[in-house]
Amino acid sequence: MPLLELDGLGKSFGRLRVLDDISLSLEAGEVHCLLGENGAGKSTLCNLIFGVHAPDGGTMKLDGAPYRPARPADALAQGIAMVHQHFSLVPDVSVVDNLLLGQSRGVLKRAECAERMQALGQRYGMPLDPYAKVSDLSVGERQRVEIVKCLMREPRLLVLDEPTAVLLPDEIQALLQVCQRVAEQGCGVVLVTHKLAEIRQVARRATVLRGGRIVARSDQPAEDITSLVRAMIQRDLADPSDVLPAAPARAATPSGEAEPVPALMVDGLTVRDAQGVTRLDNFTVMVAPGEIVGVAGVEGNGQVELAGVLSGLMDNTEGRFFVAGEDLTGRSAGAITAAGVGIVPEDRHASGCVTQMSVAENMLLNRLGDYRRWGLLDRAALKRDAQQLMLTYDVRAAGPDAAFSGLSGGNQQKAVLARELTTDGLKFLMAAQPTRGLDVGAVEAVYGHIVGACARGVGVLLISSELDELLHVADRILVLYRGRIMGECEAHASQRERIGAWMAGQTQ
Repeated sequence: MPLLELDGLGKSFGRLRVLDDISLSLEAGEVHCLLGENGAGKSTLCNLIFGVHAPDGGTMKLDGAPYRPARPADALAQGIAMVHQHFSLVPDVSVVDNLLLGQSRGVLKRAECAERMQALGQRYGMPLDPYAKVSDLSVGERQRVEIVKCLMREPRLLVLDEPTAVLLPDEIQALLQVCQRVAEQGCGVVLVTHKLAEIRQVARRATVLRGGRIVARSDQPAEDITSLVRAMIQRDLADPSDVLPAAPARAATPSGEAEPVPALMVDGLTVRDAQGVTRLDNFTVMVAPGEIVGVAGVEGNGQVELAGVLSGLMDNTEGRFFVAGEDLTGRSAGAITAAGVGIVPEDRHASGCVTQMSVAENMLLNRLGDYRRWGLLDRAALKRDAQQLMLTYDVRAAGPDAAFSGLSGGNQQKAVLARELTTDGLKFLMAAQPTRGLDVGAVEAVYGHIVGACARGVGVLLISSELDELLHVADRILVLYRGRIMGECEAHASQRERIGAWMAGQTQ
């Protein structure tokens, strides 16, 4: 008997049909991968299983008995836990207090919970400080908290909605091992992922969604990767070296002519936190017009602080930075945007969008003043221009008036990228983890747009934990370790070992 059985599930939000006639089964002890482009309905299906939404039609069975959760608490009570695509943590309290939320009554047994949490972390290779404040953790560490929070419930069905999108390579391997161990203990695992290597490694079966419908299944996903990808994006996927566009070659400055003004010049940026700890130490770099400079490194080594200062959201302690010769040190985020700077933040929800506003308002957020007429917003013009941007950047939604919060994570990311790449007078783009959570087709599109901007003379600083992408797209790569630049080299596959050593803090 299947652990979970779905028969004819459907779900609509208003006039938008998100899922249609979904039927599949999940056995105890298997890892079942869900594939699909951004907006294909994967997260919605996971939310139906977890009780976040109720289906419009169809049935669900759990161990052969009717299953229709009215809320997530009902799913948890029946042994179903879920790691959401977007974090559900309370940032102002500690890790252990987050784990106790909803699981403890009366006197909180923090020490007992912390001990159990640390044992789980060691067992699965995901160590955490139980008393650290969540707001002080890196994105990858927050994801670990979400996963450990689920594992502490000892679920019989674990639903993971793109859990590896924010993890480093070593952390991804640890999580995949978690999936395998949990499945070996008889737990069913639903894993939503875009990464083909993960499917090859852990999937027993795979199901592909496109446009809210099941378009392909496989009982041997490792052997059927090519056909699964074709079903997902409706074309064959070439080798990564052919998929990702290379940065355009920059013409050398003719002899005797002055070098062009750098798109970005950073001189000795230093950031110390409230406790006096140096998070970014004497960071210095120059990005030429039409050049892509990659920043590699394990998360938590100064990338957040670098992006925060360059976007005007964090104060630096020392140093300065210039864009096209203009000193923007200490300027507000609005002033930096007005100077021709595009910012794609690592955490789009925290600083990249306003989820309560519409798609159109978010995509033109930095130019809403252009649509004012006698004190009112010209919504017809706003919707018209947003619709064109949606087509150009393949942002999939019911329409420009749709709530931004209703978009899938990948479509939200593409909308933020569209807005920043169309900034008036764009001279410099700072992109932090721009492809996190995107499917293989969307990754290709994102880098196509970034490389297109580069070809127009825009300088790009690309912060990413995806080393393969940096090696192919960037002109050169520098590595951050504990806030300092450990080394710099050309972006070439032959430099992989050298870059890996720098990321581990080794000098050569």
